[in-house]
Amino acid sequence: MSELDPKDIKHHPAEDDAYDAPVDDRIIGRALLISLAVLALVFVAALGVWLGTRSEPMPVAVEEQPLQPPQPVQAPSRVPPEVAFTDVAAEWGIDFVHHNGAFGDHLLPETMGAGVAVFDMDNDGLQDLLFVNGSDWPGQPQRQPPAIAGLYRNLGDGHFANLSAGSGLDQPLYGTGVAVADVDGDGLRDVYLTAVGENRLLRNLGEGKFSDVTAAAGVAGPAEGWSTGALFFDYDRDGWLDLVVVDYVQWSPGIDAEIDYRLTGIGRAYGPPMNYAGTLIRLYRNDGSGHFSDVSRAAGVEVTNPATGLPMGKGLAVTALDLDSDGWLDLAVSNDTVQNFLFRNLGDGRFEEIGAVSGFAFDNAGNATGAMGLDAAWYDGSDDLAVAVGNFANEMTSFYVAQAGSQLFTDESIVSGIGPESRQALSFGLFFFDYDLDGEVDLLQTNGHIENRINSVQPSQHYEQASQLFWNCGASCARPMITVPAEGAGDLATPIVGRGAAYGDLDGDGDLDVVITQVARAPLVLRNDQQLGHHWLRVALAGKSGNSDAIGAVVSIRVGERWQKRRQMPGRSYLSSMEPVLSFGLGEATAVDEVRVQWPDGDSTTVEGVAADQVLRIDQPQS
Repeated sequence: MSELDPKDIKHHPAEDDAYDAPVDDRIIGRALLISLAVLALVFVAALGVWLGTRSEPMPVAVEEQPLQPPQPVQAPSRVPPEVAFTDVAAEWGIDFVHHNGAFGDHLLPETMGAGVAVFDMDNDGLQDLLFVNGSDWPGQPQRQPPAIAGLYRNLGDGHFANLSAGSGLDQPLYGTGVAVADVDGDGLRDVYLTAVGENRLLRNLGEGKFSDVTAAAGVAGPAEGWSTGALFFDYDRDGWLDLVVVDYVQWSPGIDAEIDYRLTGIGRAYGPPMNYAGTLIRLYRNDGSGHFSDVSRAAGVEVTNPATGLPMGKGLAVTALDLDSDGWLDLAVSNDTVQNFLFRNLGDGRFEEIGAVSGFAFDNAGNATGAMGLDAAWYDGSDDLAVAVGNFANEMTSFYVAQAGSQLFTDESIVSGIGPESRQALSFGLFFFDYDLDGEVDLLQTNGHIENRINSVQPSQHYEQASQLFWNCGASCARPMITVPAEGAGDLATPIVGRGAAYGDLDGDGDLDVVITQVARAPLVLRNDQQLGHHWLRVALAGKSGNSDAIGAVVSIRVGERWQKRRQMPGRSYLSSMEPVLSFGLGEATAVDEVRVQWPDGDSTTVEGVAADQVLRIDQPQS
């Protein structure tokens, strides 16, 4: 969160530069044209003086060729298809409302929101929903009954049953994020909740019941912490899922009161994290016995400021990727107002932080951004890897691209077509997915400001902001990502206070539906109502016992000569978790020629001649 008007903010004078808005591209262009015109006039004048002083005869005149004026940028030859998203939360029986405990003091956690998980909790093939919730602050009036997480079972008939009360997930905590995986190898997906205060690990007992095993597992974290993003992945390839947890800032109500962030004419306000101290990342190694060991320092994920030795991170999201295709999962972490981290897995239990040298730490202007959510994908049919990061208002969404085989990223936000359209928005949850099933990976980001009175001091900003959908028009377009207009997106274009965002096929029709959380409001459950006639294939992986969803596996499909590739990685976006099923759009194709799976342990499986429009289950060989 790095952009508010300096005239309206009480802060340390040394921070003024951090609030300066980027110069408008049109102003830069206009100044450049003026400079060129002046130089041309100077050149013509000098040429005239030189020719006038020469004693040689004037050269024979030649016919002057008129200069061609600059050609306008051509509009894309393809336009996004109309695919309406319809909010069906009430229709489907999802009555959850987020509670942030706000009582007037404008405490920073109240505005950061909470995540959502899309997962099949009971292995019936239907994707269920879990909404993370906040709570009332100590010393303030307590709601009765207390605010609890929202657990909704998908009944498969267009309705969800509220199983929240008595689920074991109904313990009060100031929850923020969620990570989902089968961490004990029993075939049922467990839940990890991050929070202000101690985190929780809930073991799935089946039938919508969960048991708190945090103490036995050793993954609570510090009581004074504020954890945000979390991810299950197997970093040491021992077959058991490990856990990485990022924290935001060192915070308490007392620290918040001492900083006393204010907007002129308004008073106490929610502000950026510059004045809060940084935090450290924690990496827990799964011992395979129900217990995790904290290996953060030995693994090299604790990043400190080299000048001060103090914790440097202000993390909000984390995901895993394989930068160098060596089979060892690396980590990308988005940090708010400090440089992003990129951890290269060295394969010996240690990581090397290479964010700055790789080009991932900063935006295309060399600045740290107010980074929120992030996701990674192969987006253009090649092996080039893209990592998108949602940023604060007046900062473009970052679109880092590394060519195949390279560990060097370039921020292609502008050339991709995302930059100008995303600059004004304050973006949180964001992910890649193929919403129209045409075989190209699109991008969705949800937006909303942190301060509900921002419009009073910044007329260009609004608390509620519409989510944005970028359609990938493929190799035929100079700029691959095209903004889907509001009239072509249905309820997705409704201005909201967006935070967490996830997707899944909630109604079993093959296309991907979207769930977006809000601060202190009801979520949006957006049914994908596309009617394009495109075909699809969904791949459900059954891994070995320590990693039953094969998290980290890569699935590639081939139709003709064209390949698509996805990584099984539920932990993405902002504070959220995706369904553990991989979806591929096939466009007009009615069959897939080849499906390849590269399992987390390096083994591979190939299936040929697969019919479209089905869920294909592939089991990992157990030998």
